Amino acid sequence: MAGTDRTILRMAAIAAVIAELAQQGEDVSLVARQPGLAWSQDHRRMNTGQSGLMHQRASRSPWK
Repeated sequence: MAGTDRTILRMAAIAAVIAELAQQGEDVSLVARQPGLAWSQDHRRMNTGQSGLMHQRASRSPWK
């Protein structure tokens, strides 16, 4: 029975940590998935041989 109690306590501790992280706002593990600042996006595009961010945004104009 002691092993089951430890398992339950471990699951409760994990759930408490996840709940606390969810209440704090942004999940720090998702920072790398966000595109970042416009400056960063522009330089990343230029380094990979694509057109700049300003050109890319202007080419997708909804006013056509």
